[in-house]
Amino acid sequence: MLLVLVPVGLATIIGLFVLWPSGEPTRAQEVAATYLPPGTTYPDARVVSLEEFECGDPGRPATCGTAVVEVLDGEGAGDYVQVDLPPDVVAGGVDEGDTLVLTRDAGAEGGAGYQFFDYERDAPIITLAIAFALVVGLVARWRGLASLVGLAFAFFVLLNFMIPGLLSESSPWLVSLVGSAAIMFVVLYLAHGFSARTTTALVGTLFGLALVAVLGSLAVSSARLTGLTSEETTTLNNFDPTLNFSGLVLAGIVVAGLGVLNDVTITQASAVWQLHEVDQSMTWRELYDRGMTVGRDHIASTVYTIVFAYAGAALPLLLLFELYDQPMWTLVTSSALAEEVIRTLVGAIALVLAVPVTTAVGAFFAKAAATSAGEATERRLSALQARFAR
Repeated sequence: MLLVLVPVGLATIIGLFVLWPSGEPTRAQEVAATYLPPGTTYPDARVVSLEEFECGDPGRPATCGTAVVEVLDGEGAGDYVQVDLPPDVVAGGVDEGDTLVLTRDAGAEGGAGYQFFDYERDAPIITLAIAFALVVGLVARWRGLASLVGLAFAFFVLLNFMIPGLLSESSPWLVSLVGSAAIMFVVLYLAHGFSARTTTALVGTLFGLALVAVLGSLAVSSARLTGLTSEETTTLNNFDPTLNFSGLVLAGIVVAGLGVLNDVTITQASAVWQLHEVDQSMTWRELYDRGMTVGRDHIASTVYTIVFAYAGAALPLLLLFELYDQPMWTLVTSSALAEEVIRTLVGAIALVLAVPVTTAVGAFFAKAAATSAGEATERRLSALQARFAR
């Protein structure tokens, strides 16, 4: 396995070094900065009073609001200001004592200007994050806590390498592949320890990632996916029309395959090694066949898990399609839905093929490790016998 992992590991380190963003603002970042006044901040503010009034068109009445709020932090802390609330915010529920997030424009005429930006959601998110960490630590213990450290590393690579790299002139294909490989090298060994079993899973995961990258590249090119199918990508295009949006589709396919591949390969590697520990007399073929029995069940459950996950993410889009009077196949092959379809199919193909590869690698090295251990034991026994014979 070292013959495979060492070159891949070195290539990943070199890729990180070569492709690491310079830190200089990209073209998209420079343009995006012009959309907000310099020095804009986002202070929290508590609602002191709220006055609602009717607004909207005569045929579509709505309720707007004007709130007096107390700024809680930043340069204007302690100030009382008035902000207008749109109908969707009032309909969502705003009461006295609620905390909102505002934008503060320090350079506005007549003094700092404030506007509503969003609801404040610190408490529920922090509470859920703490609950998640506690549950993982209590159930999975040190291994679970190690996986949280690995998750933090994954976000570090994603936020400091992959996202800035995708906004730069680097190849999205290379950036996503190098970043994903770096994440898998660290996350797998942190969460599951340094062992032949973990290395088996890593080999299967890297195989799956390479397959996702190759199949994804071919699929994106042949299907002519432009990547300009959402409000977010349209905004990015306004910031920097030179971005490779087809490459961003491919990068999304690679990143989306990370978690599923990791889950399948580590489970499959564990199954093979557990089978070997139960009955070390099994041949490589028997070990592979029994491992694939487990793998087929895992494939059957994971494939529709992927489909449902993507369907859930695209649910608003599916609801809109239900309202359109168009043929189903025309909708499925449209640019808006084709990205999700291809992302699902590429990920599913890589997942399915990663199972037999991981099983074969695991069975081979489980038997090889047993053979090496047996030979070492025989050598020690022979040495002891020779010593007693003297």
